Amino acid sequence: MTNKFDNKVVVVTGGTSGIGLATTKAFAAEGASVFITGRRQEALDAAVKQIGGRVTGVRGDMSRLADIDRLYDAIQQKHSQIDVVFANAGGGEMAPLGTITEEHYQSIFDTNVKGVLFTVQKALPLLKDGASVILTGSTTSISGTPAFSVYSATKAAVRNFARNWILDLKDRRIRVNAISPGVTDTAGLDELFGGGEQAQGTKDYLASLIPAGRVGQPEETAKAVLFLASDEASFVNGVELFVDGGQAQI
Repeated sequence: MTNKFDNKVVVVTGGTSGIGLATTKAFAAEGASVFITGRRQEALDAAVKQIGGRVTGVRGDMSRLADIDRLYDAIQQKHSQIDVVFANAGGGEMAPLGTITEEHYQSIFDTNVKGVLFTVQKALPLLKDGASVILTGSTTSISGTPAFSVYSATKAAVRNFARNWILDLKDRRIRVNAISPGVTDTAGLDELFGGGEQAQGTKDYLASLIPAGRVGQPEETAKAVLFLASDEASFVNGVELFVDGGQAQI
């Protein structure tokens, strides 16, 4: 490891599983002090133990502003500034048009849009000038998926946050980019696809549509996040970086 994030303070929301967990491990391995969030204390404790290094878990639901405040209060007790925010917490469920309920709409928009907005906005007093913000988007923001319209709409909103916030934050030289994974082998995806053989069959089918010939791994997205967070990406600003094996390009 290069320790390129030594003495850096990094926030990863939704860091207890999948892409968030893999990214937290990568930041910690590179010397960062990482703060992660998760909604369930048991999962949070297990993730902290698994990650090792300088990692702190703060229980919180990022759709709740009070929980976001508690996150930054915990950081401020130990550090005066934040170098990187990876606003990754999110999720969604399938519901075709005609079955969408107000609860379905509200829960997904609260987590994926409201949560991302206020995770970043409330970080601003602590964010170092020249800091990096990375938002988790999705290939669904630019392509249609049956029964996934509400989730897809939230990810389109997230992508456009990056476009606009680079203008709002240009005087502070804070870069904002979106990372958009394609089909990625996570527990959350298995649950979305029904678990077991059903989930595997769906992943196998989707892999056949991807030019790379397979689904992605969380660690591959994590590497892309670390690139966007690093000085190596100092002139990369406002982009949507697809980590999808080429699926969004065909």
